[in-house]
Amino acid sequence: MHDALGELARMSLLQPSTREPQSLRPVHPEAALQALVARRQAEFARMQQELEEGKAAVAMLLAEHAELNPPVQAPDVEYVEGADEVEARLRDLTNASRWEVCAFVPAQSQLPLSSESGEMLQAHAIERGVRYRTVFLDSIRNNQPALEHAQWLMALGTEVRTAPLLPLQLFIIDRAHALVPADPGGASEAAAMVSSAGMVTALLALFQSTWNGAAPLGGPRRRDGDGLCPQRKQVLRLLASGCTDDVIARRLGVSIRTARRVASDLLSRLNARSRFQAGARAVACGWLDVDDLDMC
Repeated sequence: MHDALGELARMSLLQPSTREPQSLRPVHPEAALQALVARRQAEFARMQQELEEGKAAVAMLLAEHAELNPPVQAPDVEYVEGADEVEARLRDLTNASRWEVCAFVPAQSQLPLSSESGEMLQAHAIERGVRYRTVFLDSIRNNQPALEHAQWLMALGTEVRTAPLLPLQLFIIDRAHALVPADPGGASEAAAMVSSAGMVTALLALFQSTWNGAAPLGGPRRRDGDGLCPQRKQVLRLLASGCTDDVIARRLGVSIRTARRVASDLLSRLNARSRFQAGARAVACGWLDVDDLDMC
């Protein structure tokens, strides 16, 4: 019993009574939840700082190692530099495909590929009987040119779905090779071609998980029991994590104006005056889990 009370006090669910310091009194649920969320966010911030410090230390070690040892390219990972070289490599892989191509297409292409070249590659592959599965962002449903392009792909025979977020641009060919940006967060015109069975399997698992949760284009977007579509739930999660409107717009492939409108609507529905309060109330009413609150 004493241990249980101590644990509740540590979680800020109980606190000493002002009149009787030796006794504990319960804390209002919303205030206690806000304290828990604040503690978790502080822990995330500390972990993020430790991670950045660790990354800096590893970068220094790698730099020192590179000075002492000539670079050796892993046999199962080939780095392709330059827009023309990346486009040529993807063209060769797709032309050689025999039965399946899986693709993530975010709002802004991270690989330097021309749209005309991509359309030709897909059309030729589908004509040969290759199964082509593509996941776009949900935001293309409100972008007429992008929507028309996706519908054109569907007319060719491509299976198209949409998801609220995509981790990176990705092509997986015949479950044997994958092409990804060498620096997904940067502006480098370079790609990594992965042929390692373990790495390709991991990327395929990422694709399949996203595909299973994505909504087929042409059908209604699924909503949960609270009436939230996946895109709005992602906006709420990003809001509660402290992301700015600019970050939210970039991650979801929408305009800043749309990000602000959706954020304002969510705050209104939760009767919240701040993003932090919206996160606390979303957790309290079951719209989010505490584990949904991560760093932007």
